[in-house]
Amino acid sequence: MTIIKLDAIDSTNSYLKRISLENELENYTIVIAAEQTSGRGQMGAVWSSEPYKNLTFSIYTRIQYITGEQQFYISIVVSLSIFKTLRLLGIPNLKIKWPNDILSANYKICGILIENVIKHNTLYESVIGIGLNVNQIKFEGLPNVSSMKLLTGKNFNHDEIVHLIVQQIKEYDKILAKGDYQSLFDEYESHLFRKDKPSTFKNNEGEVFMGFIKGITPLGKLKVLLEDDILSEYELKEIKLMY
Repeated sequence: MTIIKLDAIDSTNSYLKRISLENELENYTIVIAAEQTSGRGQMGAVWSSEPYKNLTFSIYTRIQYITGEQQFYISIVVSLSIFKTLRLLGIPNLKIKWPNDILSANYKICGILIENVIKHNTLYESVIGIGLNVNQIKFEGLPNVSSMKLLTGKNFNHDEIVHLIVQQIKEYDKILAKGDYQSLFDEYESHLFRKDKPSTFKNNEGEVFMGFIKGITPLGKLKVLLEDDILSEYELKEIKLMY
């Protein structure tokens, strides 16, 4: 496992993708940046982090035994790996907010951005970007955000967290390699934020509506039970779960 540490970079995902074009990278090559100047989240959101206080890093992986249609299982594996790591470190009340934010007591502490390369309908490689709030204690203008330190009162070692997350990804990867999709699927759904609870959503046209999260499809769509017992499925860009 190769680890590259940088003081500052535009985006660890972008950096990893650039060097992967120039060199054949070792599986689980990791880039860690003390500061990201253009950190990115889902749907173009900006990930803002105080330098040296949090973890902003990306992992290069080659998982070449699932199809392009099954790529959401990478999101499941990574979400569960971070969830389990944080639970081992004593972070309370953890949930996974679809598709792959990690919450503690309804506060976001981790965001994930996964960029996959698919060749001939087979997943060829993935760059997994992770932004984890570790020791930062002030988040101006972000009322639904917290950190590991705020939640526990403890300082955490960055290197220990990275190694634990990678260790968990490797363990869940073994389950994926065996084709045991159902156990991964069931575990992910068991930790899903707001599952079977009345929730508020906003669609991409700005309309707000109510529904009950019932789970996800194998393609990663969110299943929402609407009025009149209509079960609808939504892509990431079609719907936003409001806090």
